[in-house]
Amino acid sequence: MSSPSTIRAADALARRLFDEGCRYAFGMPGGEVLTLVDALETAGIKFILCKHENAAGFMAEAAWHMTGAPGILVATLGPGALNGVNSVANAMQDRVPLIVLAGCVDADEAARYTHQVLDQQAVFRPITKASFALTPGAAHVIADKAIAIAREGRPGPVHIDVPISVADAPVAATPPAPRAVPVWTAPAGDALLTARAWLGDSSRPVMIVGVDAMNEGASAVVTDFAQKLGIPVITTYKAKGILPENHSLSLGGAGLSPLADTHLLPFVARADLILCVGYDPIEMRPGWRDIWDPRATRVIDITAAPNHHYMHQATLSVIADCAASLEAIAGGVTPRNTWPDGDIAALKQALADAFPDDDAWGPAAIIDTCRHMLPEDTVATADSGAHRILLSQMWRCEEPRGLLQSSGLCTMGCAMPLAMGVKLTAPERTVVSFCGDAGFLMVAGELATAAELGLAPIFIVFVDASLALIELKQRGRQMRNAGVDFGHHDYAAIGRAMGGNGVTVRDRVALKEALQAAKTSQDFTVIACEIEKGSYDGRI
Repeated sequence: MSSPSTIRAADALARRLFDEGCRYAFGMPGGEVLTLVDALETAGIKFILCKHENAAGFMAEAAWHMTGAPGILVATLGPGALNGVNSVANAMQDRVPLIVLAGCVDADEAARYTHQVLDQQAVFRPITKASFALTPGAAHVIADKAIAIAREGRPGPVHIDVPISVADAPVAATPPAPRAVPVWTAPAGDALLTARAWLGDSSRPVMIVGVDAMNEGASAVVTDFAQKLGIPVITTYKAKGILPENHSLSLGGAGLSPLADTHLLPFVARADLILCVGYDPIEMRPGWRDIWDPRATRVIDITAAPNHHYMHQATLSVIADCAASLEAIAGGVTPRNTWPDGDIAALKQALADAFPDDDAWGPAAIIDTCRHMLPEDTVATADSGAHRILLSQMWRCEEPRGLLQSSGLCTMGCAMPLAMGVKLTAPERTVVSFCGDAGFLMVAGELATAAELGLAPIFIVFVDASLALIELKQRGRQMRNAGVDFGHHDYAAIGRAMGGNGVTVRDRVALKEALQAAKTSQDFTVIACEIEKGSYDGRI
């Protein structure tokens, strides 16, 4: 029994996470993490039982997007921890502050016992910002370090191995004094004067805004900066909505669409100043590599971390807060007429023509129908595949985090758990998930979790019985059809069997009726949208 002056080491972790704003943890317990789960619940953090640790990691990510508190993934030792590896690697590449709490065998026991024993830190070190093994004497410090590292700079996952006996070990109830939170600064001196001079001289500036700016909450400043100085904005897929996409200066998202790039890249090439604001090219296809020469075009890079990627280079590189940097630069610049030949409006029209929304049926018609039938503030999630590329170009976001997806790692099986995590933590929001049929099958078991939690997202499934994007690439290389086609299943029936609603649709009218019913249902709805093979040809 602990005395009033001591608590369990697991409690030290849980209390620090609660103080950081965490209210949910996701995972699947084993005997090795029972103390940890008990500590989380005692601290006021509800443990959500999922069907697979990979899905739990994505639900935890969604909780972070909606609440601003780090996500928590709990996994037991061995297979439990390894099941979560994909979502942890995704958190690393998609800049998500995810705290990974994994049970493990005590060090003394591991020296003479082999069942389910492996070096979990060796597994997690390459895919996290840091990995710790909890010890009683440093429980408070490790908890604080983990949160600080997960949040600072570019956010990312941090792993903590929690040995069985350590979780129960008594530690001091009072944590050490908190460390000072580092202050983000803005450019100053010659760098600031140079940035102001370049901006003041520019008549064709463009901003490329990315995930750093979104994570730093820079939306309002980005919008004000763009409006004041007449600068059009291209965003990565993760940063969609940081400037409302109905704005006259918004050029939408870029990342994986060769079709969109045929219009966006020539526009960037005509710019005389490129401002990369929190732009992390981990989201971009190789077509965005070295698309400008910083010796010929002025390029200002404002990022949360130094450039070690070499996807592009800059003339002026600033490691600083995006919002503070833009405010400092704008403070000394007089607005002028930019892009005087109507290039911005012409590009917006060209992009609209490239992605028409008037198809009678097919992927574009499904996306367009959903966008018009669902509220403007709907949160959408997308799985990887051909539909995601089309969706990321067509789906309008009027605020940040209006479209959630795996953009750095591009992993399948993320859309459904992301939608569930959003609906759990923001129940007042309408939430729609867009999956290919293959991605849906990967995580269909989590429909049971949605039913158990009483969650009611809308799950849209594009049904063409094929890995459409891979099949398209296969045909593009004139290869034989192999390993991309699979059975045509009744996805609506799966939804009904798991405790929700299920509808199969083959036209816009039926989809509208299904969406109307789903919006008012107390249960989740699976809408299986049947489309023809090859529906994405020439569309992405």
